[in-house]
Formats: sequence, C-alpha cells, structure tokens
Amino acid sequence: MQPSKLDFSLPSVSGKTISPASFPEARGLVIVFTCNHCPYAVAYEQRLIRFQEKYASLGYPLIAISSNDPAKYPQDNFERMKERAAQRGFNFEYCFDESQQVAHAYQAERTPHAYLLNPDLEIVYQGSIDDNWEHEGSVRERYLENAIAAFDQGNTVETARTTPVGCSIKWR
Repeated sequence: MQPSKLDFSLPSVSGKTISPASFPEARGLVIVFTCNHCPYAVAYEQRLIRFQEKYASLGYPLIAISSNDPAKYPQDNFERMKERAAQRGFNFEYCFDESQQVAHAYQAERTPHAYLLNPDLEIVYQGSIDDNWEHEGSVRERYLENAIAAFDQGNTVETARTTPVGCSIKWR
C-alpha cells in the first residue's frame, strides 16, 4: 500500500512525537488545525476539550495542529503552545507543524479547520466544526459530530465538506 500524503509525524506539547500510527485502535482520526491567537480558534478550545472527552473513548481521538508561522506570530510558537495547553487543560495532542508541510498536504485554510479521517487516512469530512463559532448555545448544526455519527454507523456522510470559518493560516 502506498503511504498516504496525509500521514505525518509531529512534536506535541505532551513531549511525544505524534502520528496517526500513535492511535492504532482508532476507528477514525479527527484533525483540527488551530492556533493560540485566533479568536475563532480560542472560541473552540473548550468545545475541543469536551469533544475529546466524548469521542476519544469511542475511537475518534482528536489531534490539534498549529501550522502558523511563529516568526510572524510569536504567540503561536511551540513554547507558547505548551503554555496554552497547560493553562487551558488540553486533553488532546497539540502538535506543531513548523514546516507547514502537514497543513499544505491537507490543504488546510483556516483555524479552526476540521477533518475526519478513516483508518486509511482518507478524508471523510472537512470544514467547520459546527455552524456557530461565537455562541455555542446557538449551534444548530454540528457538522463534525454528524459526520462521525454517519461514518460510525457505516453510512455515507451526507455533508462531507463545509466552508471552514476562522482566521487564515499564517503562511511563511
């Protein structure tokens, strides 16, 4: 089998090097490109923590990845990522894509930009986490959770792509 262009190996704030192979029992992987400074990304931090609490034990662990250029945005450098993860109590791997190669491979555009991958590292869903970044209580459509529910039941993901909403990834 050909290696997937979506495979990666990145340093995490946990001190580990994380790759999709780090989760051999996963039924699927959730990848979210995010960062420390974007107000959209910050608005989703607690939701991502709750998401991990709910879905990791069901076989869908979350891997958050920051790909922003730390020279232009020092608040997104690896040391600040470690500080933020500790302050906020992140319960998921928060990885640093310093080369930006992973973001390019995924064609990630925004923070946050979410992906659901099957065990073969094929994209099942990509786009927004839900339909209301500002007010969690007003969310009507949970795109990522709906995709997991359909995929987990062996059904086609009806909405396989939505437009991600957030700050643009800060490219070099």
